[in-house]
Amino acid sequence: MTELLFDALLAIALVWTALRALLVPELFRSVMLFIAFGLLLALAWARLDAPDLALAEAAIGAGLTGALLLDAVGHLHRIEDARRKQENPEGRERRGEPS
Repeated sequence: MTELLFDALLAIALVWTALRALLVPELFRSVMLFIAFGLLLALAWARLDAPDLALAEAAIGAGLTGALLLDAVGHLHRIEDARRKQENPEGRERRGEPS
């Protein structure tokens, strides 16, 4: 009975995490949810007695891909900061006020 309950909660957590990762507007939060999804999926593979797939999912799906996505998000933030500095070199905000 408790195994069935755990499997049901795991399935619900997988679906919820996947939907949140797709629908959240912030990139960093989406990547974090993707990593959490990969770890939950690794747990699901382990529950299905597939330890080879569980290890591969944890290492590649959550670990390597998550690190690469975090690096990409960091690069995007640096590009956005550089673009803002280029558009506004004096550091003043444009709010319709004369500078």
